[in-house]
Amino acid sequence: MVGSASMGRRILTVYVPLALFLVFLLLPFYWMIVVSLKPPTDLFNLRFNPFFIQHFTLKNYRYLFQETAFVVWAKNTLVVSVAATALALSCSVLIGYALARLRFPGGSAMGVGIFLAYLVPPTLLFLPLAQVVAGLHLYNTYWALIFTYPTFLIPFGSWLLMGYFRTIPREIEECALIDGSSRLGTLFKIVLPLSLPGILSAAIFSFTLSWNEFLYALIFMSSGPLKTIPVGTVSDLIKADVLFWGPLMASALLGSVPIAVIYTFFVDHYVSGLTAGAVKG
Repeated sequence: MVGSASMGRRILTVYVPLALFLVFLLLPFYWMIVVSLKPPTDLFNLRFNPFFIQHFTLKNYRYLFQETAFVVWAKNTLVVSVAATALALSCSVLIGYALARLRFPGGSAMGVGIFLAYLVPPTLLFLPLAQVVAGLHLYNTYWALIFTYPTFLIPFGSWLLMGYFRTIPREIEECALIDGSSRLGTLFKIVLPLSLPGILSAAIFSFTLSWNEFLYALIFMSSGPLKTIPVGTVSDLIKADVLFWGPLMASALLGSVPIAVIYTFFVDHYVSGLTAGAVKG
């Protein structure tokens, strides 16, 4: 009796909430799959159950690849995301290590200021950034986004890595310095290999934000062949009051695949990297 009561409580307190959360989490992806595999006539037919596929079709995917520049959008998004992530991660590593290990006046205040900078909404930054991009003649180039994305990637990455670097025993670095290693040599040969989970967390976070970013991409690269997936999907698949729901859902689904794959392979490192800095330092 005690065992059955305990199992009943466990089902109500653990499995039922997890099942509800799983449904809530996966329902958007299921809806995108269903809509993308339906013909347009089935979407507005009230006789059909909207959650099931009555007439399977790949017409929406063919339209996406043949009638739009989705492949070009994907290439642009990948180039910008990888370059912006690499630039932001390089700066975040150096900033986070300096704030975690070096002692200089105003270091603590600078660490707090960097994190507060992440909280500034992008809608407040795009106006001055637009003037900078225009002054440098970077409109409709990859560099417009590669240089502006780090403005919101570096603050969080630096704060995250600062906390992670503090979990690494200082004695390891001191031993390397005594043996003749330079500060940069210690960073690249000792600290970075030990900080791989934190670095992967910062990289995944930066890549995800860059891949999904819409506002800056809309302002700085909205015309010509350099659109990203979010901008291209909205601008080319929504025309006046006509929404191409099938291709829209197909584009949204395909645009979500790279992020889902990344999280699937690196979820353990991502979680450990996010939580390590919260327990020490």
